[in-house]
Amino acid sequence: MFQTNNSINCKGKLVYFDRPKVMGIVNLTPDSFYDGNVNNKQDLFLKKVEQHLKEGADFIDIGAISSRPGADMLDLEEEKLRLYSDLEKITTNFPEALISIDTFRSEVAKGAVERGACIINDISAGSLDDKMFSTIASLQVPYIMMHMRGVPATMQNNTLYDHLIDEVVGYFSDKLNQLHLNGVNDIILDPGFGFGKDIIDNYEILKKLAIFDLFNKPILVGLSRKSMFHKHFKITAEEALNATSAAHMVALRNGAKILRVHDVKEAKQCIEIDQLTR
Repeated sequence: MFQTNNSINCKGKLVYFDRPKVMGIVNLTPDSFYDGNVNNKQDLFLKKVEQHLKEGADFIDIGAISSRPGADMLDLEEEKLRLYSDLEKITTNFPEALISIDTFRSEVAKGAVERGACIINDISAGSLDDKMFSTIASLQVPYIMMHMRGVPATMQNNTLYDHLIDEVVGYFSDKLNQLHLNGVNDIILDPGFGFGKDIIDNYEILKKLAIFDLFNKPILVGLSRKSMFHKHFKITAEEALNATSAAHMVALRNGAKILRVHDVKEAKQCIEIDQLTR
């Protein structure tokens, strides 16, 4: 249906997905569900970036707005203030790192790329900013688009689907057509675990993840320490690493090409075992 895309161009470097990649999460938010407040203190985010890179992260994903369920929207200027100075410190200290920016705002995306980022990770797939697709086309950077209903503050209020997989497939099909019309081809798909979906929905998508191979685009999964584990097992997010790793193995067997994670070393081990047992 769509052009095969087994690589993306980051800063003139082709990144191939013949072997799955790891994207290390660095939250600059004070209200992230897991580690944002820790990273936000005394430039500890730089140590987190360094740790991720030493453990083998292929990408670093930086977010300045919490997208946890119920989170309020941060205003534009506050997002810029929170993001740009820290991004500049990261690109200065780690100039070779491939930086992804978690934002749904085209203006923030543009400013971040000007400051050294090379991927835009948009939880709204352009639904919250009608200039995002044209901005990505002008920037010519890879674009991660996620499936989500509504906004983080309200997304868990509407988790009833007649046909979940069909809806996500239809959503991606429509968005991909729009992006291709804008001249964007380096696209990564994220089915949006935990975004406008209940626990059963999340496991259905994980089980049927291979369906999204029909788009011939790399699939990113954001499963790390999410509530689909700690609610199911009645544990905390801090205790959910083992469940996360188990889910990563399922995702890899079902075609995932990028694991977006808090724990890089363990994700790399999952990929290694997956590759050894193919």
